Amino acid sequence: MSSSFKTFLKSGHWPTLLASFLYFDFCFAIWVLNGAMAPFITESFHLDAAQKGFMISVPILAGALMRFPLGVLAQYIGRKNAAMVEMSLIVLALAFGYFVVGSYSHVLAMGVLLGIAGASFGVALSLGSGWFPPRYKGLAMGIAGAGNSGTVLAVLFAPPLAQKFGWQTVYGLAAFTMLLPMAVMWFAAKEPPDVEHQSFREHISCLFEKDGWAFSLIYVVTFGGFIGLASFLPTYFYDQFKVTKVEAGQLTMLATLMGSAVRVVGGAVSDRVGGITTLTGVLVVAALCLVACGMAGQSLVVTTLLFMLCFAAFGAGNGALFQLVPLRWPLTTAVAGSMIGEVGALGGGFIPNAMGQSMQRTGSYLWGFVAFAAVALAMLAMLRVVQIRWTRTWAEKGGRARQAPGQHEPTSYGRG
Repeated sequence: MSSSFKTFLKSGHWPTLLASFLYFDFCFAIWVLNGAMAPFITESFHLDAAQKGFMISVPILAGALMRFPLGVLAQYIGRKNAAMVEMSLIVLALAFGYFVVGSYSHVLAMGVLLGIAGASFGVALSLGSGWFPPRYKGLAMGIAGAGNSGTVLAVLFAPPLAQKFGWQTVYGLAAFTMLLPMAVMWFAAKEPPDVEHQSFREHISCLFEKDGWAFSLIYVVTFGGFIGLASFLPTYFYDQFKVTKVEAGQLTMLATLMGSAVRVVGGAVSDRVGGITTLTGVLVVAALCLVACGMAGQSLVVTTLLFMLCFAAFGAGNGALFQLVPLRWPLTTAVAGSMIGEVGALGGGFIPNAMGQSMQRTGSYLWGFVAFAAVALAMLAMLRVVQIRWTRTWAEKGGRARQAPGQHEPTSYGRG
């Protein structure tokens, strides 16, 4: 282990960071279960392209809408307590899936319940990074945010389990897996000291600021792209290339694993060169890859490699954006992160629906990819405009953390 990483670990409370990662990782896996099992669900209920897209988008949209309320709750009962409440509700939701789900309408209802797991984002990142000083928050948030690797768990394990035991049984098996992050959270995590008692209006102040919406719209591309494509790719690979349901999950795993791993790198690089600089490159690469993915629809190898590059860009962008959030909202990171995550995840619901409508109306997925690439380029143009004001007010050039003259970072941060 390098000395710099040891210094990073000593600067905060690493057991809480580990608990946050596991909490987010397992919640993320639950959140995308319906997407991972979509080929099985589609076969059971004979869904058309539009129905498939809508079914996959429901958990994404529901999770987005639940993020902000959970972030506000965490400010009042604590992030650790909010995480425990949420994971308990997830277990109950999965029990509903195992015992009740048996029709397409039930699947849509289950999608809403799976959204509970999608609410974990802002709380997990704020809890994980709360013990760390500003210079390391990008890396800490990157590590906690790498819990979106839960997508890998879902697409790798859910299809073979669904094939062997039936897809409804996977809900029941998933309920038992939640016991691990619950135990680690209960015994290892400590509530960070970075709590400021504020009014409700102060808590939600980021809702009334232009910066909050600018961050949210950029996150529509980076995180919305990640969750939307991760949920849709099993269906895409299965329909487009006629691979088996299990192989579709394995191919999706290659792409999502890349995005999850690079998120940590994105946070660390942004600590050094700035989140604005990193995001600029990310949006260019994402737009190019999306169009290329749509045009490479006849080659499985080329398409898979392009998706891996595209997801790497999304992952780096997620890490970069959340290097900037605690700089802009140092005292309300959880709520700001939840609000930004809410709008961003709502953007994730755009992709499955756009893909479904594109196939339904044109017989091709190409125009779904093109539409999202256009969104990425629009956000790039907006970023180049707003970054001028950001670097004049709360960030250094490129989006690095500001330090007062002569100020030195402490080696530890509020470990009381």
